[in-house]
Amino acid sequence: MKPRMEEPPPTDAPLIGITPDTGRNPSLAAGNEGEPLIVLQERYARAIQEAGGVPLILPISSSPTVLRQMADRLDGILVSGGNFDIHPRLYGEEAMAPLGEIKEERTQFESALISLALERNLPLLGVCGGAQVINVVLGGSLYQDIAAQIPTAGEHQQGALKERGGHKIRIHDGTKLRQIVRRGDLEVNTTHHQAVKKPGKGLIVNATAEDGVIEGIESQQHPFVLGVQWHPECLTERDNLHRRIFLSFVSACR
Repeated sequence: MKPRMEEPPPTDAPLIGITPDTGRNPSLAAGNEGEPLIVLQERYARAIQEAGGVPLILPISSSPTVLRQMADRLDGILVSGGNFDIHPRLYGEEAMAPLGEIKEERTQFESALISLALERNLPLLGVCGGAQVINVVLGGSLYQDIAAQIPTAGEHQQGALKERGGHKIRIHDGTKLRQIVRRGDLEVNTTHHQAVKKPGKGLIVNATAEDGVIEGIESQQHPFVLGVQWHPECLTERDNLHRRIFLSFVSACR
């Protein structure tokens, strides 16, 4: 049986950078932490490619020159999610327990890249933690821990339901997200313990959970800056409503 050949992207397919996570390659040597890695779940690249874009996994860098070169060459940026927290000092708060893992290098890289994208009006899509860092870069704040700070909140750590969705959200009228999905509610798959508290400059809330927790934000000052607190890239193959988010993003990048 011959392997399935993928269709080449169209000649006008936009180049979309995706921010990766960091990790370590396990080492058998005693006392050796292992080689540093950048890692990304394949589902992010697949969602971009199926929507007509060319995905590019970005190397994490602290060099201003390299960051500018990235921003100059890309047509859009997808800020991916990850199992870590943004340190509260970045939004002017003292840390409270419990905080999850902090990844300073990744957060600094994503923050700098987002700032450059905003300056250039590059389309931005933030997924889960990606939505949170966009909010923080624009001066917003986060709930450090939903369960501790919003006692009436429902369960938002629903990783076991990532492939099918776990709870409904309300999509607000008059927002870009409402225009994209073309309906007022959506079944989503959230897996987060932090959430947007105060939206950043120029951002509005476009979606909330039934318990009032913010599930989406977007910019009123940029052509396409969208943050969603769930993982639509997991649902694109079974739900066209989530696929529309990537189709709209890639279209804006083109």
